[in-house]
Amino acid sequence: MLAAIKRGQYPRGMDFDTIILGAGAAGMFCAIEAGRRGRRVLLIDHARKPGEKIRISGGGRCNFTNFHIAPEKFLSQNPRFALSPLKRYTQWDFIDRVDRAGIAWHEKTLGQLFCDGSAGEIIDMLRQDLADAGVTLWLETKVDAVRSNGAGFEVVTSDRPVNADTLVVATGGKSIPKMGATGLGYRIAEDFGIKVVPTRAGLVPLTFAPHLLEQTKELPGVSVTARVSHGRTSFDEGLLFTHRGLSGPSILQISSYWQEGDALQVDLAAGHDVPEMLNDERRSNGKLSIKNALARHLPEKLAVLIVRSAGLTGNLADQSKADLARLEAALHKWQVKPSGSEGYRTAEVTLGGVDTAALDARTMQAKAHPGLFFIGEVVDVTGWLGGYNFQWAWSSGWVAGQVC
Repeated sequence: MLAAIKRGQYPRGMDFDTIILGAGAAGMFCAIEAGRRGRRVLLIDHARKPGEKIRISGGGRCNFTNFHIAPEKFLSQNPRFALSPLKRYTQWDFIDRVDRAGIAWHEKTLGQLFCDGSAGEIIDMLRQDLADAGVTLWLETKVDAVRSNGAGFEVVTSDRPVNADTLVVATGGKSIPKMGATGLGYRIAEDFGIKVVPTRAGLVPLTFAPHLLEQTKELPGVSVTARVSHGRTSFDEGLLFTHRGLSGPSILQISSYWQEGDALQVDLAAGHDVPEMLNDERRSNGKLSIKNALARHLPEKLAVLIVRSAGLTGNLADQSKADLARLEAALHKWQVKPSGSEGYRTAEVTLGGVDTAALDARTMQAKAHPGLFFIGEVVDVTGWLGGYNFQWAWSSGWVAGQVC
């Protein structure tokens, strides 16, 4: 059982040494570290259970970190801000923690690490660590107000007001509002005069305008390995056509770089020179239709769309070099302009957040407000898909937990 605070348990003065708002990955990790230092820690969350985003992550298996953590794989107005926390508490440190807890794991692809069992194993590990560290956990508790009380901070909750020397904001971003995500952390920052970088949905499916949906209406459910590019940034991963537009890992990754009004360049057969393959087939089987020939290398419905968009008909033998050049452009250089994204409803993360210029990267403490910390997704640091955002939660939570 987690420790339960009783009214009057502590002497007059501060109810706790540290109050942490948000029992997600960053908040729990910070609470554990602070509790291990002997701090009296209160962890508050509105949810019925802690770690709900951990529970649903990675298809229920929790992609808890990545072998290839590096600052360049994080987006921020100051990309180097994440360097200090990520170096002080690394992916290897968290992997060691998982190993010591006896949790089996595997690498799926591109350095992504998942539990062999369920994400619940990570949550159970964290809950046990919370209990061992003597952390008090209040669930189903709403935060109504946060203010400075001169000597520290007062948090007005749906239960009662509580006070502490230090306050850590780990409330996450706006993504997945059906799970209770709000902009609370941003409002707290602004109340203390801390700038918030404008937020938007990240790692999110992209949507098409009606005319593009009409062109791709036969393709929902079709998937390929694609290279999706925005400027100099490219991702070679799966792409999935949906009833609303595009999804899949490559699209989720590029969505964090894409801005409304921008076009994307998509190679629908990444790593394969399909026109050259068709040239070889034309020499050996020129009577094969161009559609059927392309369908040997792509899903048939996508082959039909590509041939149609290139304006081609007939057999392989009928195609000129110019025809195959048009096919190559339609296949390897598809220019597509999404109309928007699916928004916070399905976004895995929130881009933007508390301006890193206001924080000390060594501690995650607000420079102008001693004792006030911001960690995890609420900060303007957003990782790639594949365990990077969990590592940011562990790293930033650990750093703050050493001093809060």
